[in-house]
Formats: sequence, C-alpha cells, structure tokens
Amino acid sequence: MTRRTVRIAMNGVTGRMGYRQHLVRSILAIREQGGLDLGGGDVVWPEPVLVGRRAHALEELAGRHGLTEWSTDLDAVLADDTVEIYFDAQVTSARVEAIKKAIAAGKHVYTEKPTATDLEGALDLARLARDAGVKHGVVQDKIFLPGLRKLKRLIDGGFFGEILSVRGEFGYWVFEGDWQEAQRPSWNYRAEDGGGIVVDMFPHWEYVLHELFGPVTSVTAHVRTHVPRRWDERGEPYEATADDAAYGIFQLASGAVAQINSSWAVRVNRDELVEFQVDGVHGSAVAGLRNCRVQHRSATPKPVWNPDLPVTESFRDQWQEVPDNQEFDNGFKAQWELFLRHVVLDEPYTWDLLAGARGVQLAELGLKSSAEGRRFDLPELTL
Repeated sequence: MTRRTVRIAMNGVTGRMGYRQHLVRSILAIREQGGLDLGGGDVVWPEPVLVGRRAHALEELAGRHGLTEWSTDLDAVLADDTVEIYFDAQVTSARVEAIKKAIAAGKHVYTEKPTATDLEGALDLARLARDAGVKHGVVQDKIFLPGLRKLKRLIDGGFFGEILSVRGEFGYWVFEGDWQEAQRPSWNYRAEDGGGIVVDMFPHWEYVLHELFGPVTSVTAHVRTHVPRRWDERGEPYEATADDAAYGIFQLASGAVAQINSSWAVRVNRDELVEFQVDGVHGSAVAGLRNCRVQHRSATPKPVWNPDLPVTESFRDQWQEVPDNQEFDNGFKAQWELFLRHVVLDEPYTWDLLAGARGVQLAELGLKSSAEGRRFDLPELTL
C-alpha cells in the first residue's frame, strides 16, 4: 500500500461550521476510515494544519483531537512548501485576502462560500487561480445531501416529465439572544461584518437550482430585517443591520420558475429545516435534507374545493417515500473526497471559484432587486 500525505492549512476551524462539518465530520472522519482509498492500494492521508487568530482556541482544539500542528501565522504556514491545500472557513470579510495569499503561494484552494463580498472580488479570485494554475473548489454541500441526491435520481430518470416549478422553504427561529442564547453568531446579523441571509443562502440556492434544474436567468427578491434588535455573545444588545429574511423568485433557463423563502424569523411547521417541492407534468416530489416523497400522475388524487366540509383525508399520506437504495455519506465529507481526488489524480471537478462567483452574483443582484423593487437578469459569467 502506498500512502500519500496531503497537508491542508485549515483556516477558520474554530468556528461552528469549520469545526463540525469540515474538520470533525470530513477530514478527521477520512482519517478515521484509514484515509481516502484511491484504489489499487493507494491511499490519501489528509494532515490538517489548524490556522486561526486565537492561539488558546487552536491549542485546545488540536489537543482535543490529537493533532500537533497549529498556527496563528498564516503567512508562515503558506510559506511551508509541504502544505499543498489552503482551506478557508473564516468570516466572508476576511476570505479574499487570505485566498489571494494562498494562490500567490501556489497552494490549491478549497473554500466555503460566499467566496467574496462582491462579484468583482469573486471573479478576481477565479482569474487569479486560473492564471496561477492551481486547483480550486468551493463548498456546495447541499447537492450531496441524501434528499437532494434522491431528487436528482428522479430528475435523471425522467420522473417529472416537464418540470414546471420549484418551491423551497428554508429556515427556523433564531433566538434573539436575550432570554435564550442565539443559535448563530451575532456577526450574521450585522451587514458591516458581512452578515445577512441573502449573502449566506442565495449562493446555496444558485448551485442547487443550477445543478438540479439548470441556470438561473433572472431574480426578483424582497428582503427584510424582521427582528431589528438582538443580543450578542456577551449579552450586549445590538442593532441588527443585516437582513434575516428573503423571499425570492428565480426564473430558470428551462422555463421553470423557482420560489424560495429563506428566514431566520420563522417557526418550523414542516418535516425538515429545508424542503423543496418540485412539480412536473408527470409527477411531483418533496425533498428535504434526508428524505424525499413523490406523487405520480397515475396516483394523484382528485381534490375538490369545498370549504363548508371538513377535510377527511390526510394529504401527506397520499405521497410515497423514495427509498435510499444506497448509503449516503456526510455531504461535506463526500465533496472533500472529490476535491482531494481532483488534487491528487487530476480527476474532473466542476465546483470551482467560477461556480462560487455565480452564487455571489445571485446574492448581489437579489439585494439590488429588493432595494430597487425590480427584476434583474443574470448574465452568464466568463473569465
């Protein structure tokens, strides 16, 4: 067996997402399974080098998981020729400068989204990476979730016929922080710190729609800050300057229409925190993070509108569960494995910095649409 060690500078893993999904459930999980099996006895062994600003947090995190390498000096880590990949899970406002340094140092880049605070910055990163000849990828985890993989299976199998519309509901109530601790960091609700649900979630909706149904060609959005006053991690009140809800309509190149509501000020009355209903001529489906239910045209009931009579049937019971038919790994880990194979074996990889720029473009035009009260077309991006 040949084991190739790939050293990865992981910046921002003291944060919630960087720690849980990328360090623990991806990189450390790959190590726990013995590395990434490439076949033929070859294995990739990821070696994380933790990077951040708080030395005590990095030291504690490394000790917790038996890791030995951590640093608060990003420049020194990037100057290390044995480090091949730079990963970024920092706050968005710090991301561009760090990725530029990594590209200049000749590192392959894998990053959370959004890749930049504006489209110009996102395209600049894509051009720099292309010109430097480094490999680059952007986290697009939701298309690897079991529910959406089942939905993709239905699309590829022609279940829907012509797809007419997509309806998405995402969100939950994020506590204000006064009498119960908030589930999300306070910077998420300050526009000056890069917060806001549009810049957070519209990049997700771009790649979900693009990968499953085709490119988004126009956007109309209405954005609100429903909860204007919140309390931070120290219990201090602050004004929420960023949007916490967005209601978007997306025209797709196929002719289908997608409507997606995103909110951190909504209480959940659905089976999962995000659900997409897809309606087609031949059938419909409702997909969440893990589950997917379908109703074919041949099994569609004939509802009759009569508000004077009570409903005697359960509409949910008229849908059929789509079976797993396979084991689904963690979505973040699955994409990490594909990116590592891209770096080591040069296998094809499409979720690059240009794909990340499309997400930034949608968020930017969504905010502009809300501010100006009109629809905006999305021109195709090129480098």
